[in-house]
Amino acid sequence: MKVSILTVVYNGAATIRSCIDSVLKQDYSDIEYIIVDGNSTDGTQEIVTSYGDKVAQFISERDSGIYDAMNKAIQLATGEVIGILNADDFYAYPSVISEVVKTMQSGDFQCVYGDLEFVDGVDATKVTRKWVSGEYRKGSFINGWMPPHPTFFVKKEVYKNNGTFRLDLGTAADYELMLRFIHKFQVRIGYLPKVLVKMRVGGVSTSTLKNRLAANRNDLKAWKTNNLTPRFYTLWLKPLRKILQFI
Repeated sequence: MKVSILTVVYNGAATIRSCIDSVLKQDYSDIEYIIVDGNSTDGTQEIVTSYGDKVAQFISERDSGIYDAMNKAIQLATGEVIGILNADDFYAYPSVISEVVKTMQSGDFQCVYGDLEFVDGVDATKVTRKWVSGEYRKGSFINGWMPPHPTFFVKKEVYKNNGTFRLDLGTAADYELMLRFIHKFQVRIGYLPKVLVKMRVGGVSTSTLKNRLAANRNDLKAWKTNNLTPRFYTLWLKPLRKILQFI
């Protein structure tokens, strides 16, 4: 089973090496690694090209944001399974992909997800939060649940049948995609209860109340665009669940 790992990046010179290295250190033999760059100007392109043919495909051109770049990368992918690893993130250990494939095959799953650790932006050995996903139950999204997107591996057929990322939802684009795949279309999904990805702290979607309100509006739009109706508490439980990640 061929696995395509996709990384999108823009001016990520500070972290792109550890991201790439974590992919190249994987013990799974059939990996296609694709990097889509948004025409970086900080040396990112030179770092990526220094890896030569270890990166199967590399394109660098202007895009309309991270999700546009992800959609480009999905179109380039030739693997049966697709995983997306952000340029600030890295796989937690060398057998992540092997274990994801084993889990996917064991249950004939169309998607597999796991847990994620947030680490300090400077000292990646320092864990600041841990996102333990837990088993998905039908209706979990109603209670504010979602899996961490960097741990979300999906068969390409799911993208072909159910679409890619919407570009009109801002930071909620990954939430909408998983809501659509899992809650609306009920793809067969499996849980690998291990930390698969480590994510450097950062991001803007929940950094202020103003950003949180904007994120809630986009989350609500994610439901409405799929002709789904959340409960009155759904979109507030979603950020409140993050409190448990600090315990």
